[in-house]
Amino acid sequence: MTRRVVLIPVYNEERHLEGLLARLRQVYSEDVLLIDDGSVDRSPSILKSAHNERTHMILQADNRGYGVTLVAGFEEVARRGYEYVITMDSDGQHRPDWIPGFFSAIEDWDIVSGSRYCSEIDGTGEVPPDRRAINSIVTGKINEITGFALTDSFCGFKAYRVSALRKLSITEFGYAMPLQVWLQAKHFGLRFAELPVSRIYNDPNRRFGGDLDDPDVRLRLYLSTIEKERIRWNL
Repeated sequence: MTRRVVLIPVYNEERHLEGLLARLRQVYSEDVLLIDDGSVDRSPSILKSAHNERTHMILQADNRGYGVTLVAGFEEVARRGYEYVITMDSDGQHRPDWIPGFFSAIEDWDIVSGSRYCSEIDGTGEVPPDRRAINSIVTGKINEITGFALTDSFCGFKAYRVSALRKLSITEFGYAMPLQVWLQAKHFGLRFAELPVSRIYNDPNRRFGGDLDDPDVRLRLYLSTIEKERIRWNL
């Protein structure tokens, strides 16, 4: 039997968790791995109450950041012997309804990535202008280097073949992490597809934190990450 798991990093998402888990179990009955990244709200207690033989969790004592938590999840997924994994956020921007379609599609690819821009579906929402502009610039740069035809380089809703994940060498643990994935996909010859997902921004004013709240600072970080990866893998 194919072993599949949904991996969900969590940080201070008590507003969304119970609804997310309830909806998820309406459309998906297999394994879920939730990793709490040192939440200081009710998230850990909600996760503990949801624990069962199909719902597993890791509670980190300290806040280590999204990228570190996601990579730790990848390592745990590989250690447990899963063949496929879907990553999704816990803040309400990713819909559990997408899970079955992505698990079906990943059987033919190494990566299946959600795209909020390749097709308009179910009344897609408004995008904060700075985020859309940065995504467009960064996606164009990745396409220029790789020859890909990506439409959304940042969407966190993805399905991976775990054997392909094992090839990646992720060293960027912040918001630029997805950019490493795409350039390494080119280097390692990974096969990928995009599937349309909704644009959902429950809180368009949500902060990145520190200097990254400045769009120009974010863009410089992303372009710098791309250039470092280009040099690293001789692309």
